[in-house]
This record gives sequence, structure tokens and C-alpha cells, in this order.
Amino acid sequence: MRDTLVLNASFEPLSTVTLNRAVVLVLQDKAVVEQAHPELRMRGAEVDIPAPRVIRLCRYVRVPFRRQAPWSRRGVLVRDRNRCAYCGHRATTVDHVVPRSHGGQDTWLNTVAACAEDNHRKADRTPEEAGMALLRQPFEPTPADAMLLALGAEDFAALPDWLARDAA
Repeated sequence: MRDTLVLNASFEPLSTVTLNRAVVLVLQDKAVVEQAHPELRMRGAEVDIPAPRVIRLCRYVRVPFRRQAPWSRRGVLVRDRNRCAYCGHRATTVDHVVPRSHGGQDTWLNTVAACAEDNHRKADRTPEEAGMALLRQPFEPTPADAMLLALGAEDFAALPDWLARDAA
């Protein structure tokens, strides 16, 4: 599970990593802990550090500019917080607003999270043809938004104010 946010030296979000990888980066003096879990500590024979939630790299890493987050099924589920776009229940599948058989693509704006029942009921039709309204419109997250969404909404409250404001 990737549960530690990695910030560049300029405080830009770069990625998420496992807790173990974050600890290794801190121990190698490649990163510093910006925010730690309140109760968790990582202990070893000669080490006792707080378990990091957010780390910041000590050196700036140049990252090629990416205009949009790459589309993925998992990304759509994360973006929609695993909630069906038609009924609001737990989503397990991805539905194409314009079906692929009608020329619909695998894009952020054409896919929504859906429960299996609604996905089956909509079938090979548009929401209008099936008489099903979308509770919220699909949107295209920025790469930084996609990364922060992957951390989970409950983690936004624990982030520093300036970062949580940008993530919401």
C-alpha cells in the first residue's frame, strides 16, 4: 500500500511510496519528514523515528512536465472515490458514458465508476437512452490531483493547510 506522499524540494507533490521506502529515503538523508503519523514510530536496533506520512526530498528532482494524468481503470475508481456515478453505492466497475461500441474512448471525461448492477442495467446505451442520470459529471484530474486522490480523502485533513487546500 502506498501511503506516504513524496514532495520535491520545492514542495511540489511527486509521487506516493510505501512506508518502508519512505523510511529508507529518510535514513539515507535523501528526504526529511514533513509530517508523521501521530502514534506510529519506526524502531530498529539503533533507530527510532516517527513513521512518515509526508516526506520532502532534500535535493530538487527535475520532472518532465506532464499535462494530464494517464487514464486507468483504477484511476477512475479513485477519482470517483469508489462511488457509483448513477446511484451512489459502492462502485466496482468502470462504465463508459458513451459506449465503446458507439465510438466512446477510454478517457477521463467518458468514464465513470459504477456498481455492477447499474453498469449492467445501462448496458450498451448512453445514460439518456437508459433513463439514468449521472449524479456528478466526470472530470479530468491534473497529475498532482490524481496523486493526492490516490492518498485518499481522509488523508487530506492530515496534510498541511497549504497542501490540503490545493488537493481539495
